[in-house]
Amino acid sequence: FFIVLIYWYFCLYRKKRLKIMARITIPYAVADFADLRERGFYYVDKTNYIPGLEDYNAPVFLRPRRFGKSLLISMLASYYDRTKAPRFEELFGGTWVGTHPTQEHNQYLVIRYDFSKMVMANDMQGLARNFDALNCSPVEIMVEHNRDLFGDFQFTNRGNAAQMLEEALAYIRLYGLPKAYILIDEYDNFTNQLLTSYNDPLYEEVTTNDSFLRTFFKVIKAGIGEGSIRTCFCTGVLPVTMDDLTSGYNIAEILTLKPGFLNMLGFTYTETEKYLRYVLRKYSGSEEQFEEIWQLIVSNYDGYRFSPSGERLFNSTILTYFFKNYAETASIPPELIDENLRTDINWIRRLTLSLTNAKEMLDALVIDDELSYNVSDLSSKFNKKKFFEKEFYPVSLFYLGMTTLKSAYRMVLPNMTMRSIYMDYYNQLNKIEGNASRYVPVYELYDSNRSFEPLVQNYFEQYLGQFPAQVFDKINENFIRCSFYELVSRYLSHCYTFAIEQNNSVGRSDFEMIGIPGTDYYTDDRVVEFKYYRSKDADRMLALTEPLAEHVEQVKGYAADTKRKFPNYHVRSYIVYICANKGWKCWEV
Repeated sequence: FFIVLIYWYFCLYRKKRLKIMARITIPYAVADFADLRERGFYYVDKTNYIPGLEDYNAPVFLRPRRFGKSLLISMLASYYDRTKAPRFEELFGGTWVGTHPTQEHNQYLVIRYDFSKMVMANDMQGLARNFDALNCSPVEIMVEHNRDLFGDFQFTNRGNAAQMLEEALAYIRLYGLPKAYILIDEYDNFTNQLLTSYNDPLYEEVTTNDSFLRTFFKVIKAGIGEGSIRTCFCTGVLPVTMDDLTSGYNIAEILTLKPGFLNMLGFTYTETEKYLRYVLRKYSGSEEQFEEIWQLIVSNYDGYRFSPSGERLFNSTILTYFFKNYAETASIPPELIDENLRTDINWIRRLTLSLTNAKEMLDALVIDDELSYNVSDLSSKFNKKKFFEKEFYPVSLFYLGMTTLKSAYRMVLPNMTMRSIYMDYYNQLNKIEGNASRYVPVYELYDSNRSFEPLVQNYFEQYLGQFPAQVFDKINENFIRCSFYELVSRYLSHCYTFAIEQNNSVGRSDFEMIGIPGTDYYTDDRVVEFKYYRSKDADRMLALTEPLAEHVEQVKGYAADTKRKFPNYHVRSYIVYICANKGWKCWEV
């Protein structure tokens, strides 16, 4: 018996050790497809989009930053590069295209550019010099990798990226070599930096006349027309630079909104569910926590829709960040937001041009929770002039990833990350003090007494108390739940995750905070229904000694739904009345 018992303990210990020692195969910050495959990282297969891309000569695909564009570029480079033909099975075995290869695989001379590495300068000469310093080597690398075809070919115009490309393409045409396949990652990265730094004159120089950038794209346009280039595939964030290049590159085909490519970047629900189950099995040994972690990632990371009728997508980088951190400890990471993904607030400042415009836009998003837009504007010409027009803000924000499509008429904030960013900026613009001394004492006390009511009191007195009286006739319940979330998450994100308008079988709960597994707060669940009343109703509501019956039933329904899904949770529910700037009520029901 004792021998069996010892052996059993040994097996458990060994299993635990194996979990601890399991190699992390979550490819966060891995953008090299060959490296990803060689090292056995998890890959969400997007190779089924390759046949569709072959219908285009100059495709452009736009997505918000850090949405997986570089890995897509790397995957295409591995697929089409003739020098990687002997490794086709190694790199693509088990993928969709591995079993459905097109005739064009490993047929081309791949030239790969990355404009995100561009070093900025303050004048045209400096930019041209930096552009050439960055972009001469890709075509030179292609020639060296294919020296068996290029023989004793040598460049005569070293130091000029456009001329070196033109020379290589001329040699390809002259000797009937395989065509070039050009990939340009983040084509608009440095031009966008010019816009955010208010350097409009330099931006206009770069995109007009015979600038180095227009000359470079003219060479590509000519190469496609003359047959030395099979395809030039560009990724980026905005269509602005492409539209401003006008005749320099008027052959571009924007695939961003085409139904067949909507899910080419980002993870669908099906892909994400499969990924999560893999992570749980590999790093925790079971799928026991699937439902609660699924709810957590949907609340925090879901939300992007690139067509009114398209699927909702997860941002691949932010989700991979979560999975990587989970894999390291087999527990929920203490920080759910990848700070690298916090969109530069300078875009909002730059876009709105004036303080009044910025406040109007923020009011629409954090108070009304939506922006109206014209769906035809999504695919219309989108040059720099239009980008900064007030009526075009919603579309500009959409391309930047700061809003997403709710319907064919409305845009909304995509996820909790963006809610937090917008609320933070709203506070800055309205000079709302964020000094920790206003809030820390009550959150310190919460650690010991777990009492929710003081959090509401602190929010009303220390946060809302800073607003002038006239604001209270403009704000609404959406503003209350968003600003309460932003404040509470500052101090309790190490022990709770949060949801706003959580979907459940009886409706959408205003606010929910859920204790994180692995912390002392695990199974502690608080469901809150907020009601906001303006000054004319404030005295009447403050006189109540108990909440209205319909509100009690409402929050009880939300709590019961949570309890059904997670029987082990200790669910506590609250009704909170905020009565303009006159007072508050909080009841636990």
